[in-house]
Amino acid sequence: MNMETDKDNNVSAPKKSTTRTTTTAVALVESNINPSGLQLVSSYQTNRVGDPMDLVALAQQVQKADEFIRANASNRLTVIAEQIRYLQEQARKVLEDAKKDAELHHAACNVVKKPGNMYYLYMRESGQRYFSILSPKDWGSSCPHKFLGAYKLQFDMSWTPSEEVEKRDSEISILDKLLSQQTALPPCNEPNFQGLTQ
Repeated sequence: MNMETDKDNNVSAPKKSTTRTTTTAVALVESNINPSGLQLVSSYQTNRVGDPMDLVALAQQVQKADEFIRANASNRLTVIAEQIRYLQEQARKVLEDAKKDAELHHAACNVVKKPGNMYYLYMRESGQRYFSILSPKDWGSSCPHKFLGAYKLQFDMSWTPSEEVEKRDSEISILDKLLSQQTALPPCNEPNFQGLTQ
């Protein structure tokens, strides 16, 4: 196998491949026949290139390191890209929820809405949407307008559809339990799930 050493002590070794051969440059330590101004007894012994196979192994090690670094960088960038997509989806959901909440707050209503209560959305023949404290069950067969849905007004002034109220209340209960058992941040950097599993 032919090896070449240039004047800057860079050695190139071929990389075996089924389709093509590429070379990897290996930087060797610069030689100096007069280190610190002192003449070496034998500069040949200190600066000579050893077994050519050692240089091949060194070049292969550098090549392998390059491949690992490239693969690691690619993997980390893939994770970041997935996180970006997740955050974009979360941002889209936040904007959709904000738009929905704003539309519900602008629906006509003759009572002061209080957080924690359920309100029932109806639509008149004119297209006007309005909130009522009376459910379709309260109206019975004499419900005057089209029923659009029931919503619970949360304490953060967001609206939760009736079919999601139980799930949302459960989530809030877990958070309240967690906050009541942890009045301060834990002293360690590890996650603290005390209160969630008990």
